[in-house]
Amino acid sequence: MSLDHLIPPHGGRLVDLVVPPDRADELRRESRDWPSWDLTPRQVCDLELLANGSFSPLTGFLDRADYERVCSEMRLTDGTLWPMPITLDVSREAAEHLEAGARLALRDPEGVMLAVLTVSDIWEPDKEAEAARVFGTTNPEHPGVAYLFEVAGPVYVGGRIEAVQLPVHYDFKELRRTPAELRAEFAQKGWTRVVAFQTRNPMHRAHVELTMRAARDAQANLLIHPVVGMTKPGDVDHYTRVRAYQAVMDRYPRLTASLALLNLAMRMAGPREALWHAIIRKNHGATHFIVGRDHAGPGSDSNGDPFYGPYEAQELFRAHEEELGVAMVDFKLMVYDPEDDRYLPIDEVPEGRKTLSISGTELRERLADGREIPEWFSYPEVVAELRRTHPPRASQGFTVFFTGLSGAGKSTIANALMVKLLQMGGRPVTLLDGDIVRKHLSSELGFSKEHRDLNILRIGFVASEITKNGGVAICAPIAPYDGTRQRVRRMIEPVGGFVLVHVATPLEVCEQRDRKGLYAKARAGIIKEFTGISDPYEEPADAEVTIDTTDTSPDEAANRIILYLERLGYIG
Repeated sequence: MSLDHLIPPHGGRLVDLVVPPDRADELRRESRDWPSWDLTPRQVCDLELLANGSFSPLTGFLDRADYERVCSEMRLTDGTLWPMPITLDVSREAAEHLEAGARLALRDPEGVMLAVLTVSDIWEPDKEAEAARVFGTTNPEHPGVAYLFEVAGPVYVGGRIEAVQLPVHYDFKELRRTPAELRAEFAQKGWTRVVAFQTRNPMHRAHVELTMRAARDAQANLLIHPVVGMTKPGDVDHYTRVRAYQAVMDRYPRLTASLALLNLAMRMAGPREALWHAIIRKNHGATHFIVGRDHAGPGSDSNGDPFYGPYEAQELFRAHEEELGVAMVDFKLMVYDPEDDRYLPIDEVPEGRKTLSISGTELRERLADGREIPEWFSYPEVVAELRRTHPPRASQGFTVFFTGLSGAGKSTIANALMVKLLQMGGRPVTLLDGDIVRKHLSSELGFSKEHRDLNILRIGFVASEITKNGGVAICAPIAPYDGTRQRVRRMIEPVGGFVLVHVATPLEVCEQRDRKGLYAKARAGIIKEFTGISDPYEEPADAEVTIDTTDTSPDEAANRIILYLERLGYIG
């Protein structure tokens, strides 16, 4: 069915929340008496797309009524289709100073005021219900659910936005175009039919073939519109990806394709996100939108069960296509036919024909091992960009993160490992021992769960910076809580290696070794909140190496870790 009669060129009315200069100056003066909120990275992305019209028709962060209807029915209270809750989450402390009608200054991490929110609603959401409705799961292995439960603040604040200025970007300025700017460009070029391609990954040969087929089938020009805001943890950084996108643009016929960047914070919400992406691209002037296999899905959980069906997003899109006013261009998995040297949708492959493909996992393994990436899979210029920022493991930084009870032997093994790695040479090695960090980095912290978590996250941040820059971080805190260790892992794995070592020495052995008498003081109630006695220790189920030092020397333990690192390819 043709939707041409429903698709006006370059979308409908755009919201523009950026106020004129005189109003901006007035708001800056008045803001001295208002409470402020420092926006998180995701909130900065959301605010930018609210302000520049990407989220039209929204005029601010959702109030409670809109939020509840969006979660339950994918609609605003006026009935408009809108599948994703765009909310401002804050701490309880910040919410205590707010009431309906109040003004809240929204600032970037450097304290620059970007916008003013006039508060309409303040409430504590049911996050379990939100996760179940929006993501279809409450499993924290889903990155959107993990963010909702572990990162997002407990209180939501809704209200209209007046933007004083858009966030400043110093990279790829010529590619960061607002909806109004892209619409004007399309009108100037005479492009009345534009098919948009959403991606958060580098583009390889299959993607180029897919998008050229899509544009040809839709008889449209092509907008490559990658996300450069927040994507799935572990994705290739946007700097590398954009250089790769720029490299492949010459593969398209001249004057038929355009590249622009979208500073979107993805939620990885699968089918709902496909609708959301289409609305955003319609606001940017697209008339058609490519929806592929498992669109905006996070893959599978630890049991191998996919969070969404492979074509579930296409089915939901098709059900709302007419109302969206955006035509779906649906594509199945593309595979390589070596006999004819071409890519085909998997359902068009001749019966009995052998095909080739490389998964994202295999690509990462080839990069990590330094193995060849064949030209039938990707272009040499794209591979060169990937290798620049994803060298083989032998050249990458990594973190060895110890966890275990006090007296288990973590610090001793960590010191032995540090010496052995320094002897091998090749990388700088930094030891972040629990006691040393407490003295120099976290001296003001106590031993409540909140402070313990903050201490471990500080260690994780420092380790991630060391790892990102090609060094080795050896961390030896107690780190008793599984959720916090998982957050550290997610912090480090996108930038290098992460090996969790559980020093699983039994409690009774740790007590026997207690030279400082800490366990005795804890049992006597002199020391409060002591791990293993009056505070829990959550044993890891995801440790790469487990060592019981009851009958294992520090030298033997360090050698076991060295052998594991050798097997992974980090040292050789």
